[in-house]
Amino acid sequence: MNKKFMLKIISKIVMIEGFLMLLPALVGFYYNESDAYTFLVISFTVIAITFLISKIKLNDSKFYTKESLIIISVIWIIWSLIGALPFTLKGYIPNYVDAIFETVSGFTTTGSTILTNIEGLSKSMAFWRIFTHWIGGMGVLVFVLAVIPLTDGGSIYLLRAEVPGPSVGKLVPKAKKTAMILYGMYLALTLIEVVFLMFGKMNFYEALLHSFSTAGTGGFSTRNASIAAFNSPYIEYVISIFMFLFGINFNLYFYLLLFNFKSIFKNEELRYYFWAVVFALVTITINIKDSFSTLEEAFRAALFQVTSVVTTTGFVTVDYNSWPTYSKIIIILLIIMGACAGSTGGGLKVSRILILFKEIKLKIRQLIHPRAVNIVNAEGKKLNMDVRSGTMIYIILYCLICVISIVLVSFDNFDFETTVTAVLTTLGNVGPGLGQFVGPVGNFSEFSNFVKIVLSFDMLIGRLEILPVIFLFSPSIWKNMSKVKNNKK
Repeated sequence: MNKKFMLKIISKIVMIEGFLMLLPALVGFYYNESDAYTFLVISFTVIAITFLISKIKLNDSKFYTKESLIIISVIWIIWSLIGALPFTLKGYIPNYVDAIFETVSGFTTTGSTILTNIEGLSKSMAFWRIFTHWIGGMGVLVFVLAVIPLTDGGSIYLLRAEVPGPSVGKLVPKAKKTAMILYGMYLALTLIEVVFLMFGKMNFYEALLHSFSTAGTGGFSTRNASIAAFNSPYIEYVISIFMFLFGINFNLYFYLLLFNFKSIFKNEELRYYFWAVVFALVTITINIKDSFSTLEEAFRAALFQVTSVVTTTGFVTVDYNSWPTYSKIIIILLIIMGACAGSTGGGLKVSRILILFKEIKLKIRQLIHPRAVNIVNAEGKKLNMDVRSGTMIYIILYCLICVISIVLVSFDNFDFETTVTAVLTTLGNVGPGLGQFVGPVGNFSEFSNFVKIVLSFDMLIGRLEILPVIFLFSPSIWKNMSKVKNNKK
């Protein structure tokens, strides 16, 4: 294992976070806030320390899957630990565990919060809180690959380990070019949303931050009442549309740039994603229509909440905790399913659900026709066994982690709905859940520090798709590293 190389890469990537903290510092100076100096001090300290570490001389700059999994897990943890410092140092979130929870929720684009007075944050602190969504949405390492050269070889392993979904390929031969294309499309969509929101009379600052939050499918807002505070049907429709768009696999936008419409329309995952949203929208609208003055209001409320939940964004305009049981069940199913692979959304992903059902269908066929040759196809191509078995293992691990987390969270002795959905919503990177405390109008502040740490790991596990975090805490890895060290001695 190339430990020196890993240390060098980690220091370079952490240095990027130091530079990113200059942005909220600039916002603070623009609004004449003292918080600007806090960001400035943390930024310079991080940059100085990581610059010194990055000067390590290397003999070998190659790395593979094993190193990339460790790098990714360590990076997300360090970024969260550093990113939490401004909140605690300035007293907005005095408890550092709470600050870590809030920051992990930001970078993983979960949107769960412990804050009870969001509007009490300074402009620069609110900017940093929501900016973490935008960076984490497409992926910390995808962002880094897009802006700095990390290595001559092996970058694709970082890309594969972080981009969500059953399998990841390059859009173009070079991993760096792929990262640049992804972030180029991501930035373009974000800026387009900013323009649309400003047409709805939202000021530039709030339009930018809510676009960051929508793009990252995160859900943090500048308002205590989230999007409901604006009381604007236009803004709700705009954000609903963009939430849906950011839940689509970004590879399809690349096809759009190439005018390859055939590949877009033939995409199986996109079709199922679209029809799942339509089904949920129509049935929930019918189910809740008696709770609203007009059918349009019911439709708009259903549209916003459905797109917010399925894309794991977490914005809210109404308290769906008070909706009929059917609607709440559909909400929970959407929380579990999530958006498309290769998007900024969380959850199990539509593609994995499709593969699961195809595997079930295959097993049934094999029982009926034991001698028949059966294969599993996706997008008109045969799925290899690595993807199929990887999907099954992922779903099993997801369920296992979910059960263990629910047991651990139950130690706080909250009601059943709160306990279960708190885990589902953090593991799926959604944000709000259901129940008395973690519903659309609640927050996670009442949980103990222990449970907040459990839920923080659930957020990381959900965003990094389980394996990198499990790999990092696997005893065999550290045992092997210890053996290598002893052998060198």
